[in-house]
Amino acid sequence: MTVSVVIPAYNEEKYISGVLAPLQGIEAIREVIVVSDGSTDNTVSEAKKWNVAIINIEHNIGKGGAMYAGFKAAKEDYILFLDADLIGLKREHILSLILPVINDEADMTLGIFGQGRIKTDLAQIIAPSLTGQRCINKKWFYDFKTWADAGFGVETALTYFAMQKGIRIKNVNLPEMTHITKEEKYGFVRGFAYRLKMYWEIMKKVRTGV
Repeated sequence: MTVSVVIPAYNEEKYISGVLAPLQGIEAIREVIVVSDGSTDNTVSEAKKWNVAIINIEHNIGKGGAMYAGFKAAKEDYILFLDADLIGLKREHILSLILPVINDEADMTLGIFGQGRIKTDLAQIIAPSLTGQRCINKKWFYDFKTWADAGFGVETALTYFAMQKGIRIKNVNLPEMTHITKEEKYGFVRGFAYRLKMYWEIMKKVRTGV
């Protein structure tokens, strides 16, 4: 029972090593794939410092498209998706996400932040389906057709797809973990504009479903 890890990344040179480090030495993980989605910084060179495969997409295609590139490339039966800007990721978080799936207790886990920072904890409480931290049994998702056009709505679309198909979902608490907000990453004005784009793509998937 082995796992591929897929990490979509856009200009995450500051944080990518903090996500890759805790993945090292976990027996169930057989490959780690970093998908650089049109990054213009040193994301790729930072990722190359680790024993990972890299998919370097020249032009930004969006989170859903980047995740799909990793999905297609993944060799293992189970895939753990992680965001590239996580803070506080630990071995126990990773195991709590993958073990219920490889032990056939669930077909998909959703990682929910807790006891990290109020701004990210609250968002997860309101909308747990938006999490980028999830492990899936790959066989159930070959029929999911909206990766590329979902953008930031891909997480919502994946969860709705699973619910429609009767796929078993388990929420998993990820204590003392958080991520960098768009405003922190890009500054308030650009970050807020980026957030509005993200919410628009999410709302499109909420309205139209999968």
